[in-house]
Amino acid sequence: MSRLLPGVIAMAAIVVASNILVQHLLGPWLTWGAITYPISFLVTDIMNRVYGPAAARRVVFAGFVTGVLCSLVAAGMDKTTLRIAVASGAAFLSAQLMDIAVFNTLRKYNWWLPPLAASVVGSVVDTALFFSIAFAAQLAVLFPADDVSWANEPVRLLGLGPVLPLWISLAAADWLVKFAQAILALVPFRIVVGNLIQRRAQIH
Repeated sequence: MSRLLPGVIAMAAIVVASNILVQHLLGPWLTWGAITYPISFLVTDIMNRVYGPAAARRVVFAGFVTGVLCSLVAAGMDKTTLRIAVASGAAFLSAQLMDIAVFNTLRKYNWWLPPLAASVVGSVVDTALFFSIAFAAQLAVLFPADDVSWANEPVRLLGLGPVLPLWISLAAADWLVKFAQAILALVPFRIVVGNLIQRRAQIH
């Protein structure tokens, strides 16, 4: 377990930071949490490459538990709702497990393909689940106490495209950030994985 501790700490720190930063806007479509959260896919992919899918899942579950605790604290401070808490937990767990599955399927290919493909697919799952569960008007019947009418206000997609509910623009901007970070994360992935594998070889 000690070998996984850095990954567990990193994942927990990212989840806590993202839960705090999501409350602060970054322009009309994003929050600061959108910048920190995608790093969680990098942590998962590093753990998967170096220690395998079982270890990566343990780190993910640690992040999930941290996220649940953050939601409970935020709910007590009236900073979140049941609907957003459910959306966040479901999206995180589903997306990270999908990331692990895709990475493991592709792990024998070029070093960059597994983390890139896994992060992109995981990001699609994460964004689609979170924003639809949290804000789609069609699911309002499941959360009658939560008013999300503001998120369904018709606006142009990212201020330029067709007129759609606001939450779709929020989701599109969020995914574009995740996609960009999936590409940028290849550099630290390569460096960190190389260092960890070399360290393991020296120990053994």
